[in-house]
Amino acid sequence: MNMKDIEELVKELDSQDMVGYTRKFIDDFELAISNEIKIDEDKDWSGVLCLGMGGSGAGGMFLSTLADYSGGIPFVIWRDYGLPSWWGPDWLVLATSYSGNTEETIDGIEEALQSGGTVIGISSGGKLEKLISENEESLFLSVPGGQMPRSAFGHLFGRQLSVCWALGIIEKPDDKEILKMIERLRSSSTDFDISGGNGLVVSVAKSMLNRQIGIIAPTILIPAARRFANQLNENSNVFARPSELPEMNHNEIVAWSSANENEHSIIYFSCENIHSRVHSRMNWMLENIDNDSSWIIDCEGESLLERLLYASHISDWISVALALLQGVDPSEMSSIVNLKSHLSKI
Repeated sequence: MNMKDIEELVKELDSQDMVGYTRKFIDDFELAISNEIKIDEDKDWSGVLCLGMGGSGAGGMFLSTLADYSGGIPFVIWRDYGLPSWWGPDWLVLATSYSGNTEETIDGIEEALQSGGTVIGISSGGKLEKLISENEESLFLSVPGGQMPRSAFGHLFGRQLSVCWALGIIEKPDDKEILKMIERLRSSSTDFDISGGNGLVVSVAKSMLNRQIGIIAPTILIPAARRFANQLNENSNVFARPSELPEMNHNEIVAWSSANENEHSIIYFSCENIHSRVHSRMNWMLENIDNDSSWIIDCEGESLLERLLYASHISDWISVALALLQGVDPSEMSSIVNLKSHLSKI
């Protein structure tokens, strides 16, 4: 399939410009981390509880991993109504809802505020803005609205990361390092683009057609693998499952070893500085699991943050390309809209 064919599919299928929003990912992230956040440094929290669902909640996974490998306090993800039973006001609540109306997130915010907690809320408006703005001990941060939550990851994660940098609970790179990272990511973004890129994304997507999809990643990259699976679910209308190395070597590997190679596509995420034994495990799998549709995505970057962003952006493009190749609108999400409509009537 040539570039002209892809461009025609975009015009025909992409009703809400998912391609355009994907193309702006690095710009969105750069804008979000460039906006000054007026908040004093505060490292005295016992931990951070990240509230959020779907595309709005994805950033919490990334923050948790960054904290696990280079932070000073734990980050815990909560994707449900209410709050975990162990939560107390010594834990900062970071609540993210792109619309500002996600009912599970709003429920958790209300419980936290009623219990004397401090909430930092991120949204494009909605109930979240009203709740947070009325509480003197909490902080509301806005992001641009008008798009699909899963396409706003650059805005949302950039805002989440910026507030963690400002608080001093995740170490911020110096300005020169950030500038160089953005430049490298922007160059990679041009290569990934389904129109005028190097063709890798479309080739990977073609190999995934009509197959069950497995995404295998070391723990350090698993947030990007989980988000990739979600993007494939929502953008491409296909099932995909992420699996974590080394854990999957103790269970799921048995199923992969006996799977029909013609029915599955396996995407491996790798990068520099993963544990040498994990690297050896991945190499064994590549040599011993028969599959004619295996790809290794080497997530480039000088830091874990950059590698996670690289993995997220290329996987976004793959999910969009797969949707188009299947004749699917990557912007469409009628089942989610219909469910929300149903719930609003109950």
